[in-house]
Amino acid sequence: MYQCSGQGYADALYRPPIWIPDGPQPAPSPEQVAKQAYNQLRLPSPQIHASPAETQLVNLPTWLWMDPAQWRPRSATASVPGVSVTATAVPNSVTWSMGDGSTVTCPGAGTPFPSGADPRSASPDCGHTYHQTSQGKPGNAYPVAAEVSWTVTWSGAGTGGSFPNLTTTSTATFAVAESQALNNAPN
Repeated sequence: MYQCSGQGYADALYRPPIWIPDGPQPAPSPEQVAKQAYNQLRLPSPQIHASPAETQLVNLPTWLWMDPAQWRPRSATASVPGVSVTATAVPNSVTWSMGDGSTVTCPGAGTPFPSGADPRSASPDCGHTYHQTSQGKPGNAYPVAAEVSWTVTWSGAGTGGSFPNLTTTSTATFAVAESQALNNAPN
């Protein structure tokens, strides 16, 4: 079948016919159904959080974390008659590119900065300390990227397996300033 967009022109979207043999077809394998489930996975883009929230300070620890509500397994199921398979993606680490040439890999989502905590304290599991101001960089900020690595497995129809890891990435900019202390105490 040809579709013509004008007199004498063949449409670029032409697809040749597909022939389907008569009779019963073999059921797809669990691996084929697993691939369908894998393609249906919808992973969230990481939501980047940091403390201090507005401007980072040179030599002051920056706490880094992802939205804890997003740091959970995600699943998708595909089924055909006689075969149902579920693919599950589990977040396992996040790699932060801090914009100053440093990278930080954290084994989990990171810990949110607790209200009232000492701002000089370092994060127990995911943080970075800038040693240079971002002044003079484009936008006077460092470009930051957080890439979450997801391990993907599947199970169903009495079998299972794994797929290559997936990643999701988000970006932000961190302005890093230098704080100057003045000593106005009388001698």
